[in-house]
Amino acid sequence: MTLPSHSARRIAVPVGLGAAAILLMGFFGFGASKSGLPLKDAADMLHAVMEADRTVYTRVVVQRLTLQDKVITASEHYSDERALPLPAQMFRLGAEAASEKSNKFSYSLLSLTPINKQNNARTDIERKGLEAVASKKGENFYGEEQLGGKRYFTAVYPDAAVTEACVKCHNGHKDSPRRDFKLNDVMGGVVIRIPVSD
Repeated sequence: MTLPSHSARRIAVPVGLGAAAILLMGFFGFGASKSGLPLKDAADMLHAVMEADRTVYTRVVVQRLTLQDKVITASEHYSDERALPLPAQMFRLGAEAASEKSNKFSYSLLSLTPINKQNNARTDIERKGLEAVASKKGENFYGEEQLGGKRYFTAVYPDAAVTEACVKCHNGHKDSPRRDFKLNDVMGGVVIRIPVSD
């Protein structure tokens, strides 16, 4: 998707550091450069880290320990059942922890067919983004929206079923509105919001 003029907006960050250090320093206000980092690039970098962590947790922890080695289960009631948190829950826990550290960005995992209704799209941009990433395989969606009197750069990234554990959970859950997912299907999207400063 072609970005509108807001794509030129930048986050001030230092140059010459690794991606994670650049983002942390830029978001938390340590240093600045004249060129800055475009909001799209910042969102893409954040998503790359989120997607890597989510995929590793899903494949190396949940898939291996629940379906392959069968030493523990994963459950939405993980604390009561002494089980692993589901990948979506682990992602939400990370988002909540990040929001306690900074108000410079936020992220969530949403779907047009969520098991948990709290994870449904709530804004026009979220709906358009989720529809776009589901219909255009491998493409991200970028836009801008106004919420509570503030403008945000909003990016939506496809969230695919990376293991059989994802498919099995979503297709078998009693509250799932959709039960025909296959491996690598887009099940929803990661939504990243960064405030736009004028």
